[in-house]
Amino acid sequence: MDNTIFTRIDELTQRALNGGAVTAAEGRWLIGLDDDYTPWLMAGADRIRKTFRGNEIEVCAISNVRSGNCSENCSFCSQSGHSKTAAPAYDYIPKEQLLAQARQAREWGAADFGIVSKGWGVRSEKEKAKLQEYFTAMDGDSDIGRCASLGALDKETAVMLKGMGLENYHHNLESAESFFDQVCTSHTYQENIDTIKHARDAGLRVCAGGILGMGESLDQRIELAETLRNLGVESVPMNFLNPVAGTPMANVEPMKPYDILRSIATFRYLMPKAEIRIAGGRQFLGDMQAMIFMAGASGVMIGDYLTTKGRSVQDDLKMIRDLKLEVRGDTQQRREVTATSA
Repeated sequence: MDNTIFTRIDELTQRALNGGAVTAAEGRWLIGLDDDYTPWLMAGADRIRKTFRGNEIEVCAISNVRSGNCSENCSFCSQSGHSKTAAPAYDYIPKEQLLAQARQAREWGAADFGIVSKGWGVRSEKEKAKLQEYFTAMDGDSDIGRCASLGALDKETAVMLKGMGLENYHHNLESAESFFDQVCTSHTYQENIDTIKHARDAGLRVCAGGILGMGESLDQRIELAETLRNLGVESVPMNFLNPVAGTPMANVEPMKPYDILRSIATFRYLMPKAEIRIAGGRQFLGDMQAMIFMAGASGVMIGDYLTTKGRSVQDDLKMIRDLKLEVRGDTQQRREVTATSA
């Protein structure tokens, strides 16, 4: 192996620790490293995580409150009405079911609980009334952070959701702009960016990331990270494509474990202070799932995903404890950490 590569990784690590920026070109070099150098890269990312995020892991959970027959044509999604999949289709779940899920998530230690609804934005009075019902109920029955992923937002809708009691808004960019036409054509990349800006302007904490492994190049993964960094996103969920039968991406080969870990580590170098949260597709790490934190991740989604079963929550919590890490379950503490590290 080439010792100059180890030296260069160390130099980039120290720069990040000192508050300096790792450039996009350097990110492209990091994400393209061979497997032999990945453990050294992870060690540096782990130091950066510990410095800026500490040893507490932020845990979140979601509820898929409305499923199937979505108008959008996202190539990865089992809920798209443009694909024929085995995903369930149902209208809004009862308020009582949502509350039970939120309380369970809080007992697990989740700081945030996300209401996820298929479709592209809040367009009808029915949707507005149901969301108000959900947020009011959560406000009265749980102290868990209130998050939502509802598609596009305009300025007025973002302000309305903030007034309903929403605290955090999740909206993935999904991919780099240069790859986005391979992912979705029913809405534009600019709409994604505008949604993030509207949410922030309304006073909402922004959570935005994407899905890796959809056929994009390594350079396009760095392009996505650069866009997120330039937007100042505070919380970055990283997903890894889980190919679903019936979707256009059904035959895409899943990412390999070292490729996943190297991507997480590189995102940490590019966004040292961000909450990097690992979500869908981490099952492709197999027995290496615990290494997400050693690669620089500081958050994880627990429980089930939208239409896919997640790993046992008990196994995830044990994994965190076994690594001598702690669950950051206090929403007030989370807000303070976010404020001081921004």
